[in-house]
Amino acid sequence: MASYKATRIPSFPRLGEKVTQDTLYWRNYKTPVQIKEFGAVTKIDFSPLSPHNYAVTASTRIHIYGPYSQEPVKSFTRFKDTAYSGTFRSDGQLLVAGSEEALIRLFDVSGRVALREYTGHSKAVHFTDFSADRFHILSGSDDYTCRLWDIPSSAEVSRYSEHTDYVRCGTPSRLNPDVFITGSYDHTVKVFDSRKERSVMTMDHGQPVESVLLFPSEGLLVSAGGRYVKVWDMLKGGQVLVSLKNHHKTVTCLCMSSTGQRLLSGSLDRHVKVYSTTTYKVVHNFDYAASILSIALAPNDDSIIAGMTNGVLSVKHKKHPEDRKMVGGTSRHRPAYRVFVKGKNYMPKQDDFLVRKREKAHLKQYDKELKRFQVSKALDSVLKPHVRLKTPEVTVAVIQELNRRGTLKNALAGRDEKGLSILLSFLIRNVVDSRFAPILLTVAEMVLDIYMKVVGQSAVVDKQILKLQELVEKEIDYQQELMEVLGMMDTLFATMTAKKEP
Repeated sequence: MASYKATRIPSFPRLGEKVTQDTLYWRNYKTPVQIKEFGAVTKIDFSPLSPHNYAVTASTRIHIYGPYSQEPVKSFTRFKDTAYSGTFRSDGQLLVAGSEEALIRLFDVSGRVALREYTGHSKAVHFTDFSADRFHILSGSDDYTCRLWDIPSSAEVSRYSEHTDYVRCGTPSRLNPDVFITGSYDHTVKVFDSRKERSVMTMDHGQPVESVLLFPSEGLLVSAGGRYVKVWDMLKGGQVLVSLKNHHKTVTCLCMSSTGQRLLSGSLDRHVKVYSTTTYKVVHNFDYAASILSIALAPNDDSIIAGMTNGVLSVKHKKHPEDRKMVGGTSRHRPAYRVFVKGKNYMPKQDDFLVRKREKAHLKQYDKELKRFQVSKALDSVLKPHVRLKTPEVTVAVIQELNRRGTLKNALAGRDEKGLSILLSFLIRNVVDSRFAPILLTVAEMVLDIYMKVVGQSAVVDKQILKLQELVEKEIDYQQELMEVLGMMDTLFATMTAKKEP
């Protein structure tokens, strides 16, 4: 008896993703290493000194990790409540952090106990950093104030109370030790000069500001809040240069590549977008498993680290050519390629007796049902969500096979409200797809013929039938318009050809 021939699934052409230099560059990172922290990761900061360890602020701890370590090499745990904004100084020797206790703590990276504690804020301190001269600390708090502190004396140097809501982010100027910038939930970004009593520039972001970032030249400023990332021209008095809206939820963090040519933004929509700083267009996109709260790039761009709301730290390292080379003396000998292809191209001689190994055919579920002539069950197996949503071509191929056998009408009949609703939803989703339209229009006609008697008994089915009718009518209108356009173009081409002829 002849063996059963499996249903052939046709391969349809797909539009491939446009591969650019950015795509190749950002894909050149290894599979991420995931490290579990004790709480949501709110800040990641790299040490400017080689080997570029990084500080991770999560819950009541600040952990310092080595570039390739999965266990912390140093921990600061002297916080009674949530810690915020663990940030290295430019010499990599000191680290400052705020906390929910309204305290600012200064740590020596080589020690464990806080060197200094700065008191004065009345509410949680979410933003801390060092000034460019290394002798002052900047802070922003939920008490609506931002302050400047002297490191040696622990004294408050300046206080600014211009914001009318929480101050959650900020950045110091790396070129001028007196200038720093803050962002607040009052929708404003303010530029302060410690030599002045008031802010010297104010920009309205229009949404609560979650993060601010200066370009390396400091002529441009980036702010993130709501779904918007905005770039401001500082040399033109804080004029908006461009407003980007590529995220679906609140943008929480920003960072920039070492060259300043790429800007990264992380969001609660679980995406990290990479922008070109010349065109401000998205050139790449990273997907993560949870909402992003913090992101950082290593100073040499060797690592991308993202902190998420579920407490997971995702670490991606760049691939290096030497990673592919085997380390001498530690690797075992691997068989050569010729071992695996040996005998593949052998041609039998005239007197040889060829013994073939019988291969067992592994059939898909729909093929098993078709082999048993269970046509309704075969159709049901390809209308399951994971098949009809991800591989509709499989569903259509089985429908075509049923139509070829003349059993399609039997497979479509006898369905309850739920089964009919699933079938109609598949038709609505794919009936206007040019790859599937010829057979699915036939299916739609059969469904209407079979179930015409039950129309009006189910509100769900009636609604889907009306939607299907509307889709088909729109598609017919589109096709008619396209035919008219095609006729016009044929006339134009014919006229142009006639003019060219002598």
